[in-house]
Amino acid sequence: MTLMALADPTRRAILQCLSDGEARVTDIARPFAISLNAVSKHIRVLERARLVRRRRAGREHLLSLNPKPLDEAAAWVETQRTFWTARLNTLENLLRAEDRAAAKTRRRKARERCFDDR
Repeated sequence: MTLMALADPTRRAILQCLSDGEARVTDIARPFAISLNAVSKHIRVLERARLVRRRRAGREHLLSLNPKPLDEAAAWVETQRTFWTARLNTLENLLRAEDRAAAKTRRRKARERCFDDR
């Protein structure tokens, strides 16, 4: 859910706004060239992903950033990066070894052709 929420540039911009601290929904919506209703839909996606917390103070709706899902996503990405880097390094080493073996075989066959031609 976190990565899906982060996939949209508007939602990332909302999170960027909230990185400065708690803000009213109307203040967050102001810089966007979309309706308040559209911004509210983006905020609901962020709330479902637990990236944003909402607090009501009278008629005001105040939002704040919850960094924990971002930390969890970053940890997952790092785990994947470590896993795939190791796998790709192993593959690279195998391919290089195959290339060296193939080159050695080509050189041997070329020498044999030289001696057969005599």
